[in-house]
Amino acid sequence: MYKYLLTLLLLIAWTDIYPQGAKFDSLVSQGIKQIYGMQFPQAENTFRSLMADYPDHPAGRFFLAMIDWWKILVDADVESYDDLFFQKLEDVIYLCDDLLEKNPQNVDALFFKGGAIGFRGRLRAFRDSWIKAADDGREALPIVERASKLDPNNLDVQLGFGIYNYYASVIPDEFPLLKPLMIFFPKGDKEKGIEQLTNTAMNGKYAKYEARYFLMTLYYSYENDIYRAGEFCKLLNTDFPNNPVFEKWMGRIDARKGDYLTCASVFQDVLIKAGKNYFGYNNNKAEREAYYYIAVEARNEKKIDSAKIDFERCADISSQVDKKDESGFLINSILYLGMINDIQGNREKAKDYYNKLLDMKEFGNSHTLAKQYLDKPYKE
Repeated sequence: MYKYLLTLLLLIAWTDIYPQGAKFDSLVSQGIKQIYGMQFPQAENTFRSLMADYPDHPAGRFFLAMIDWWKILVDADVESYDDLFFQKLEDVIYLCDDLLEKNPQNVDALFFKGGAIGFRGRLRAFRDSWIKAADDGREALPIVERASKLDPNNLDVQLGFGIYNYYASVIPDEFPLLKPLMIFFPKGDKEKGIEQLTNTAMNGKYAKYEARYFLMTLYYSYENDIYRAGEFCKLLNTDFPNNPVFEKWMGRIDARKGDYLTCASVFQDVLIKAGKNYFGYNNNKAEREAYYYIAVEARNEKKIDSAKIDFERCADISSQVDKKDESGFLINSILYLGMINDIQGNREKAKDYYNKLLDMKEFGNSHTLAKQYLDKPYKE
């Protein structure tokens, strides 16, 4: 009888700590894959079902917000989802605070509250609201630390630590204007951050895909390790072949490697999916980028007429979507169009393009080349 009661008490305790069980895990895993697969209506159904079955657990509300986060990531210049995203995050934080008032040791409430504040900070950073973003980071870090101490085996928590350690180390050098803010934060550790992110990327439960995304971008943008970036990008594209963010990154990585043939193949696929109206592919920016890289490969293959058509398409779309400054896509396309017209003997048209370049902002050495080719026609 004693053993029976002890077993029963342990089961009750386990249920109290991990109320989710197999069904919970299955729903969360399914919904996460639907988000990264751009299946947003299905993901919403999954997480609303999770909320109905587990109304006191913050996971359903948190991942509903992540649907909006990925809608934002597809085109970060579109701010129409911002207010709804912030509202959903506040809903998560409110529920977590209520749970923590009842039980300050509730690991799930700590984890998802820290995550909600962290993602709020990420969007504020996207919108250049650096003071508020930094304040969110300062608020989220001790919450995640508490969750980690209560559940040291939770590898998903290391996502937050990894992001913090890496960027707290990198920010002072990469973003000097933000350096004064860092005196209010614990010192970062870049190598430790990469280790934590890698551990989560390979062994995490819910956060492994997000960790892979971070590793892909940091290896590409800051570590100058294009092959390591490609490894994580390949993992993401294998699991989510219809995610436009991941697929475009694959094309960019191929271009950075100098493999424009594979790059063009990737972006041909982007155009096919745009034609089929896949979410995230069916916008001007995805098509603009695709036309640019396809045009570069055509030029490399001496298919000048094809390159000219696609550079013109890229330039036309860029003229429509560039809001504040001219994009690199527009400036480079105009430069290439000038060069192509010189090759074809259309000197006056080429000069028009070079003069147009001089009216735009400097991008790389665009002004130097424009002046050079105005003085002397471009030749292969």
